[in-house]
Amino acid sequence: MFAILESGSKQYKVQEGDILEVELLSEEKITKGNSVNFDSILLVQDKDLHIGQPFVENALIKAKVLEEFKAPKIIVFKKKSKKGYKKTRGHRQKLHKIQIEKIEMKAKTVKKATAKAKPETTETTKETTEEKE
Repeated sequence: MFAILESGSKQYKVQEGDILEVELLSEEKITKGNSVNFDSILLVQDKDLHIGQPFVENALIKAKVLEEFKAPKIIVFKKKSKKGYKKTRGHRQKLHKIQIEKIEMKAKTVKKATAKAKPETTETTKETTEEKE
């Protein structure tokens, strides 16, 4: 069983037990016990192939946050020739290392349509207004 999930505008192909480095997750997503639930799943392959439009309904990936760290430094160098302009900048992206614990598909629930009583505003109100006049 594998799935494709979206995190930080990137897509990852994952299986149970995989370890990934994803962009820093918001603190609202991380629950007690350092676990994360991903619901933005694009594709799930189990016995059948489930393709989302854009996301697969009733699919959930549970993961455990192992650590928070910074990626290696990236140097950004700008220069304009014959102008004496040089600028050096650096950047280190913050990342989370996560381990995929479980990929699950919930059973689909069928919603039954309930008949709602419509307010009588069509002919009965017209008749009562005509009788009053």
